[in-house]
Amino acid sequence: MAKTSSIEKNKRRRKLVAQYEDKRKRLKAIADDMTKPSEERFAARLKLAELPRNSSKTRIRNRCEVTGRPRAYYRKLRMCRNQLRELASQGLIPGMVKSSW
Repeated sequence: MAKTSSIEKNKRRRKLVAQYEDKRKRLKAIADDMTKPSEERFAARLKLAELPRNSSKTRIRNRCEVTGRPRAYYRKLRMCRNQLRELASQGLIPGMVKSSW
């Protein structure tokens, strides 16, 4: 089990990303538009830099929904390999069977 503080920190980051998503997208569109004057693009970059760092999507860490483990994460199932194997062995994941040969 991961530290509770790490899990909560990641949840706060997800909230901030959702809150600032529209504003960040608008400013990035202005900053990347080469048809606009350079002063306007630079001003957009400055405003973008003023936003909280944790509002950037790249700051989010994918974590297992069950344990909070950050490594060996399967995006499609949103859980780590350990829990995936355990739940599959118990038959709790539909369509997944433990292989044997």
